[in-house]
Amino acid sequence: MPPILLNRIAILPACLMAVAFILSCGGGKHSTVTLSGLNDRRLVASQSVLSPTAFPGLVIVNGANDTVARAATIQAGSSPGLMTVSPNRATLLSFDSASNSVDIISTAKESETGSIPVSGLTISMVATAASTGYAAVASFPFASGQTPGAVVAMNLSSGSLIQNIPIPDVQIIVASPTGDQILAFQTPSNNVTGTVTVLSQLLVNTGNPVTTVLSGFDHPAYAVFSSDGSTAYVMNCGPECGSASASASVQVVNMTSATGPVLVGSPVAVDGASIGLLSGSTLYVAGTPTASPSNPTPNNSCAGEMTAATICGRVDILDVSTAPLAIIGSTTITDGYHDRIDMSVNGQLFIGSYDCTEVGNVYNPVGEVRGCLSILNTTNGAVVIPPDNGDVTGLQMLTSRYVEYVAEGGNLRVYDTLTDSLLIDTYISTGTITISGQVIDVKAIDFF
Repeated sequence: MPPILLNRIAILPACLMAVAFILSCGGGKHSTVTLSGLNDRRLVASQSVLSPTAFPGLVIVNGANDTVARAATIQAGSSPGLMTVSPNRATLLSFDSASNSVDIISTAKESETGSIPVSGLTISMVATAASTGYAAVASFPFASGQTPGAVVAMNLSSGSLIQNIPIPDVQIIVASPTGDQILAFQTPSNNVTGTVTVLSQLLVNTGNPVTTVLSGFDHPAYAVFSSDGSTAYVMNCGPECGSASASASVQVVNMTSATGPVLVGSPVAVDGASIGLLSGSTLYVAGTPTASPSNPTPNNSCAGEMTAATICGRVDILDVSTAPLAIIGSTTITDGYHDRIDMSVNGQLFIGSYDCTEVGNVYNPVGEVRGCLSILNTTNGAVVIPPDNGDVTGLQMLTSRYVEYVAEGGNLRVYDTLTDSLLIDTYISTGTITISGQVIDVKAIDFF
């Protein structure tokens, strides 16, 4: 259930009883009754892989001042990582890779309420407003002779399985704004047919969703929906995912056609397309241009940048109010496979990748230091490559402050989005929140 709202007078006694939580009791838009005493919480998934003495769990961080809540770690399996939050933020799902289970977390109770085995690894989950969760499990085992892979549907209220929807090699799932449609993407490198499966009528008939297979794509890897859910913009990963075509592209799909979802027009070529974000009528598409038989010299040089890296990624900017889509800008970012993207409250676009070209050593910063994070100022087009190393595995903007949380290289960095640099203040002198263990993901669980 949603957090209970109280006025400041009602919570004053609690604040006086807990000096450690005084800063979280005033100055906010609302106050929330929680076990930790905080009303602007971030959950941080931490594994003990890099620190044998660390205990795995979901660490509660105070978003008001970037401090770790005292004695506030939620147990969620022995190896928590990927997380997703329901639209009302009442429920958080955390995947435990040690047991291949999805742990259900009540954000009000700050505790685990259930755990559902999904029979394999997932790198993509969604939770809907109808207390239903979905996980893409590429290796889901079916009967002998049937190709592995399923979208596992889960009842988050009862903590039980609903059904396993067969989709071979399914890797990524993306839900519409209302949660009544889900686009399911096969493993890009194996998806030579270029199909996307649409699961529909999920809210009205969860136990038996209508399944539609759309063809005509080129190694589709991701999609974003318009705010009303009527249109989906599918990222054709193209050469980066093993295609022989000349470039990546974006394909428009009408999701509300009387005959069902249908492709609209021809795909629009872009430099790379493994992830995207839609802000108003502007679509940002990121990827790493990759050579193919049709295009042996892709646009992936780092010319003009002072870097030792020889290959760079790209962000292409498209206007979706035109037909066909119009490319209105492009800029250079770090390379790697881009699968994390987030926009700060003041328009700074954070783009993260893995397996990028790393330069230097953040712990011995002599000369250039470069990792997998890029920050695009959407107002003036400037790009900042922060001096850090490691894969980017989590991004979370704050609506209450000009701050972005970034999980990079197993650390939890805090960026000041006014300067696009690590935040240095009274509470964090290094721009890093000290979390015991290896940080994998971070999510906001309060509206603020």
